Amino acid sequence: MASSAVLNADLRKGLIHKEIYGHFSEHLGRGIYEGIWVGEDSPIPNTKGIRNDVLKALQRIKIPVLRWPGGCFADDYHWEDGIGPRETRKRMINKLWGGAIENNHFGTHEFMMLCELLGCDAYINGNVGSGTVREMSEWVEYLTFGGESPMSSMRAANGQAEPWTVKYWGVGNENWGCGGNMRPEYYADLYRQYQTYVRNYGENKIHRIACGPNGNDYGWMEVLMREASSFMDSITLHYYTILGPNWENKGDATGFNTDEWFTTLEQALHMDELITRHSAIMDQYDPDKRIGLIVDEWGTWYNSEPGSMPGYLYQQNSIRDALVAGVTLNIFHQHNDRVRMANIAQMVNVLQALILTEGERMLLTPTYHVFDMFKVHQDAERVEFTFESEAYRHNGRDIPAVSASASVDQEGAIHISLCNLNHADDSDLTIDLRGIDERSEGLSVSGTILAAAEIDAHNTFEHPDQVVPQPFNAFVLEGSKLKVQLPPMSVTVLEIKQQVAKV
Repeated sequence: MASSAVLNADLRKGLIHKEIYGHFSEHLGRGIYEGIWVGEDSPIPNTKGIRNDVLKALQRIKIPVLRWPGGCFADDYHWEDGIGPRETRKRMINKLWGGAIENNHFGTHEFMMLCELLGCDAYINGNVGSGTVREMSEWVEYLTFGGESPMSSMRAANGQAEPWTVKYWGVGNENWGCGGNMRPEYYADLYRQYQTYVRNYGENKIHRIACGPNGNDYGWMEVLMREASSFMDSITLHYYTILGPNWENKGDATGFNTDEWFTTLEQALHMDELITRHSAIMDQYDPDKRIGLIVDEWGTWYNSEPGSMPGYLYQQNSIRDALVAGVTLNIFHQHNDRVRMANIAQMVNVLQALILTEGERMLLTPTYHVFDMFKVHQDAERVEFTFESEAYRHNGRDIPAVSASASVDQEGAIHISLCNLNHADDSDLTIDLRGIDERSEGLSVSGTILAAAEIDAHNTFEHPDQVVPQPFNAFVLEGSKLKVQLPPMSVTVLEIKQQVAKV
């Protein structure tokens, strides 16, 4: 059977928050050092130590928000180690990730400079697991206080006289695990205490974020919402798409078979159930949906690439990862009433990275291209898009073959993002276009597609353009019916523009 859909262009379903397209960069492997920070003396072209090729690529996809310094590293990080002259900053061992030497050359000032260069908001994760209330309070003051105080004087002495704007603050990370192995009741009390001292200075208003559950830990969500919801602006959710049966063998990023392809996408679709069930718990304590759900760690997690440091979590990125990204972003769109931000893990050289680097060389992964194609949804209005997908069946299991969502931007252009999860077959989709402006003289349709011939097709430094977007024209507009033929394992974005008659 073919898939069918109805798009009601005049039924608006709220804003698709641009922060859903947020990113995450942790002190992990080559994610920051080599991936983002090369230092001002590097032969790699850079702007004040930030490598130019990566910076330009990230600017293109309009990054709205960046989370730092972790991850698990956040609850081992003491911010005063990363300020002052770089040559005198404390050197330490990154005990969490591969035992690498952390020289702290990329610290608070460098991170805020990166956010300024990217034009994005800063999301800082504070240390609850091994830090103190005073330490977190003074970091906030160092960053955002514009008056006279020891912290603002220290900031000025380090070259930043004016305070920065910091919009988002996470009070701890994964405190159910690497952030302290806490019980939810204990963390709820700590959260209430620590957030009290995450103060607003001047016009800087901080959005306070509580550490939420891991995957399907609905008990954690219940306790945090019951005990601390009145003190939070958002709460987090972490979920990784893991192929293997356990954390010791998570499957490989390339060289996998069709069973592994199907299972990965099946696991990615589980995000919808997680958000639905966690949202239902949140609704009991926050029926007005004041509190946002922030999925600040998501993406695929496979075995590290052969020959790489296992603790560096470096993995390749294929068309399969592009489908995971497209499916997940479509799910976030559908839950835009509750999901206010998401941060893919991670930005460069770690897990489901958008960018990979090797010395002076850089490549853009299929996941990067999905973010580039989907950026049209940022701060657009979701429109009602109902569809019935044909089934994608494999070895006695089935999932929907097509994932989709739609929005309208401020200029009135409609964008429909479509993912065909089937690795072997086309999917024929008929979209009934309704609610088009009555003054419209006609519609123009164009498209972009990301597709591949092999299930593990990916870009390499020798062949960086194996999987790149191409123009898409496998559609026919017949009156109000748009008939689309989606190739196997493809991500497509359609743009529909209305030609409005002059009055």
